[in-house]
Amino acid sequence: MEQKSPIAIIGCGWLGLPLAKQFVAEGHTIHGSTTSEEKLAVLALEGIRPFLLDVTSEGIAGQLKACLEGCKILVLNIPPRLRKNPEQDYVGEMQQLLPHIENSSVEQLVFIGSTSVYADDENMPVITEASTFSKSETAQKLVTAEGLFQQNNNFNATILRLSGLIGPNRHPATYLSGRNQIQNPEAPVNLIHRDDAIAIIKSIISQKLWNEAFNASFPSHPAKKEFYTKACEQQNLPLPQFDEQCASKGKTIASNKLLQRLKFQFEHQI
Repeated sequence: MEQKSPIAIIGCGWLGLPLAKQFVAEGHTIHGSTTSEEKLAVLALEGIRPFLLDVTSEGIAGQLKACLEGCKILVLNIPPRLRKNPEQDYVGEMQQLLPHIENSSVEQLVFIGSTSVYADDENMPVITEASTFSKSETAQKLVTAEGLFQQNNNFNATILRLSGLIGPNRHPATYLSGRNQIQNPEAPVNLIHRDDAIAIIKSIISQKLWNEAFNASFPSHPAKKEFYTKACEQQNLPLPQFDEQCASKGKTIASNKLLQRLKFQFEHQI
């Protein structure tokens, strides 16, 4: 791993901040961005060089040039939030970033993507990196955003598609507790613990696995109904109620490539 030049992490949120803290603990200089002025002090206290940055499809406000200055490695971790806001111009946001990254010192980039690029199906297919992408509008936005970086000749980019993140303050039991008529009860669960996601990002960088795409999901995939019912029982929370009338749709995200190429071992059970 590059020791002399700093590493930039755009998006020091629930995933990016603990990633940055681990890098700092290992002696790396980290440039980290946040959209919140109040959080600048938080980053600084953790030994992270903080930069205020707000990326929209209309433009970029803040200190992007300074954040990238001198950095050869960039972890791009801006959540698309398309599930909550399907109309959001996520591709436009990434397009705003692109020329600034191209004109910076960045040589390698890890793009944090999502396994939502793949479609659910009644046949519950096993998904690999070679699988066909979903044709949904949301998935196509994610795929297009990936391509902006993956197909760029100004730097080397690796795409890391994460399944649903769990970890501190994100216990899976709270997702569906007490809800009714939840669809797809027989769909396989695809989740990954934040600590494993962080370890994978660090491993990609340390092993210099560039110009690749990896799916990342814990290799156990119980049925949705089974998993969330058990999780709620363990936390003494109201049980979720599932729609058993309609056929379930889902998919199983396989992490075989990740396990083989990175020699990775998951540490956290889901």
